[in-house]
Amino acid sequence: MSTRRFAVWRGAGDEGSLVEYEVETEEGMVVLDAMREIQRWQAEDLAIRWNCKAAKCGSCSAEVNGKPCLMCKTRLDELPEGETIRVEPMRAFPLIRDLVTDVSWNYEVNKKIPPFTPAPDTVWRMAQEDVDRVAEFRKCIECFLCQDVCHVLREHDAKNGYFGPRFMVRIAALEMHPLDRADRVELLAGQAGIGLCNITKCCSEVCPEGIHITDNAIIPLKERVVDRYYDPLPMLGRKLAGRRRKDG
Repeated sequence: MSTRRFAVWRGAGDEGSLVEYEVETEEGMVVLDAMREIQRWQAEDLAIRWNCKAAKCGSCSAEVNGKPCLMCKTRLDELPEGETIRVEPMRAFPLIRDLVTDVSWNYEVNKKIPPFTPAPDTVWRMAQEDVDRVAEFRKCIECFLCQDVCHVLREHDAKNGYFGPRFMVRIAALEMHPLDRADRVELLAGQAGIGLCNITKCCSEVCPEGIHITDNAIIPLKERVVDRYYDPLPMLGRKLAGRRRKDG
């Protein structure tokens, strides 16, 4: 056993500060274990959101030493010894209390995305390569760590102009499904604001499921937007089609 120091954010709304605690730790403990020990013995009113402790529910998202992560997946023996471990709530969302944030904005965004829309006479048959392509996106556990680390949402608070990485992943899962017939390219170029992403890949780095958010979702979606709105040949075709409708 050893003693580790933690500086945990305590407060509600815009008010709060880091409060230090010492915890007796054992081999194999994760940050969530330490927070529960603090909650059990030192601060019963410490607000924490968690559920499965298996890195599958996405509930215990927080920032440990400034990095967005799941507390249940962050081992203490992977953090620098002798240093105080800083545990704070996700900064991209409004604080409710202590380590619990209000992520309800994400669910409102989700409602704006057209759902899976197959043709009425769809034959439910897919090639394995198509199954594999969209299966990666289905692994998302909605921990919203990618939303938290995204500079557009975190530093610029541009929630009115960008859906964020998590919902680029959801749109990609729909757009790349071979049986889907909905068109979400106009949404991507407009309200979803995919043009605001500058491909830093920070969202991919924090994803606990290892989803290649930037390479496999955002970049292909950007290409669809560019093909429709910035490729000169389709632009010329739309212009000529509009002129023919006007003349006719």
